[in-house]
This record gives sequence, structure tokens and C-alpha cells, in this order.
Amino acid sequence: QVQLVESGGGLVQAGGSLRLACAASRNILLSSAMAWYRQAPGKQRELVAHSTSDGTSTYADSVKGRFTISRDNVKNSLYLQMNYLKPEDTAVYYCKAMKFGVDYWGRGTQVTVSP
Repeated sequence: QVQLVESGGGLVQAGGSLRLACAASRNILLSSAMAWYRQAPGKQRELVAHSTSDGTSTYADSVKGRFTISRDNVKNSLYLQMNYLKPEDTAVYYCKAMKFGVDYWGRGTQVTVSP
């Protein structure tokens, strides 16, 4: 069973930065696509950033140029560097792994950006 644990969330002022981390319980990153999603109150969960197993990254238009997804396959960890944060980035951020047609989710970490 794969477990994903997010960390690094918190309260930050607009314009600030946070770095989220997602630790996997097993060596899943090597052959898995990974992604960060977020869900704001009253809204649907949305894709923020995606990384293929070969490291190709894509981003939601709303975070392009501000967020960077990266992975460390040795440490079994996925990261999301978030810069120039805006109040509209406030949400619970989730890590997701996709392997052999199965999706694995973490429990999320809260990011709150104050004006």
C-alpha cells in the first residue's frame, strides 16, 4: 500500500513563498506520474502541476511562472515550490501518484495566503 504524506503548508502573506513536500512510503516515484492538486472551500479540486515519470512538467495557467514542481526519486519525494503567492492560492494542497492505472492520494496540507 502506497502512502503519501504532504507537509510544508502554512499561513503566508501575499507575495511570499512556501515549499510543499510529499513523501512517499515506497519507491513509487521512479515509474509514476505525480501531481499536485488543490481544493479551495466550495470549489472543485483542480490540477495545479503535473510531472511525468521522465520529469516533464505542466502547470495550470493560474500558477505558471510562479510554481515549480520537482521530484527526488532517491528520496521518494515530490515538491512544489510556490512563489509570489496570492490570496486566491488559498486551498488544501494534495499530492497524487498515478501508477498502473491506480491513483494514490495524500491527505493534504493547508495553504493560507493573507492579503
